[in-house]
Formats: sequence, structure tokens, C-alpha cells
Amino acid sequence: MKYAGMPMGMWMLFRSSFREHLVSVLGFSKGEAKRVSAAARPKYRQIIAILPEFEKADRFKINIVNCAMFSAFVVSMERKPSVEKLTDYYAAAMMTAPMRFFCRMMGRKKFSAQDIRGMQATAVLRAADRNPYSWNMEFLPYADGSGYEARFSQCGICALMKELGLYAYVPAMCHLDYTMAEAGGACNFVRAYTLASGGPYCDCGYKKKGRA
Repeated sequence: MKYAGMPMGMWMLFRSSFREHLVSVLGFSKGEAKRVSAAARPKYRQIIAILPEFEKADRFKINIVNCAMFSAFVVSMERKPSVEKLTDYYAAAMMTAPMRFFCRMMGRKKFSAQDIRGMQATAVLRAADRNPYSWNMEFLPYADGSGYEARFSQCGICALMKELGLYAYVPAMCHLDYTMAEAGGACNFVRAYTLASGGPYCDCGYKKKGRA
């Protein structure tokens, strides 16, 4: 994957937040945060370079780029925090004001005809059949009309973080699904299984607000 384009743009958007929350969430000194951030940038570029280009219709390119950024910072930490602390760190680093605005805009489109078509197209694409760092997904509408489930049998984040020796930290990224759904305001996020915890699949359930 080329660094120019989305990967470079995402670094520019989030690098300050990832550095600042090393101090405010993880308790690093400002000197430590500066050293980690300086080491993370070239590591991020190295990770991006090993990734293949994603198909144009693959909506998950942004997910793997975010994973590359998070992984670059974690690899660059001399002392690794707990999964729980990294969960808080990743959520705080990602949920900037522009990101919260983006979640609200996406929340307004949730369950729209456009949203449903997009989910159906993603299920048909099965991009992970050709790219190990992408995802395969089933689209499963709830019979009672209360929303839908996206059920993943292959996960690019799992594949990349296993390769980087960071598989134990996958749950720190997975939890952002709850945070983003809450920020979107249109649904409650529900989940029973994750691949990272040994489940048969990752289920991402989106229940319309006000529905049981």
C-alpha cells in the first residue's frame, strides 16, 4: 500500500491525539510520549508498506490503516500497558472532535436504503478471499426490523496484529465499535463473540434506538 493518500492523511489527522493521550491516558511523561511518537512514524510507514492495495470497493481500508497507526505506537512503547489501558487510550486517541462529527453524520444515515445497500455489497465482495488484511462479512437483518448484524468470519486487524506480535491487543481496537455507535446516536451496539477471544466469528449488531 502506498503511504501517500489515505495513510498519510490519517497520520496527519491523528498523530497529535495519539501523542497527547500517551500522557493523559497512559501516564507517560512528555519526554516518553515524544520518543514513542518519533519512533512510531517510521514504524507506521513500514507497516503500511507491507500491506497490499485494497480494492476500490473495499470499505475496510480505513480500518487497516487505523490498525497500522495503533500498532506502530504500541510497538514503539518500551513498557506495554494492559489491554484495558490500551482500550481507553485507543478510544481517546481516535475520538477527536472531527471523528465525533463523522460518527454523528454516519448515525443519520444508519439503517437508510443507502446504508443497507452498502452492507449488502460488502457482504458480496468477500475481499478477504483475495486480501488477507481485509474482511469477509455476512449481512444479517434482524427479523423484527430492529436493525441488523454484520458477522465477520475473517478480520484484517486480527491478521495484521498477529503478524506484528500484537494479537493480545486486538480487543483494545474492537471496543471502539461500541464507542463509535454511541457517538453516532442512532443505535445500540451489541456483540456476543469476537475472533480474537476464540469465538466462531465477530458479530457486530446494530439495534435501533428504542428497540429491545
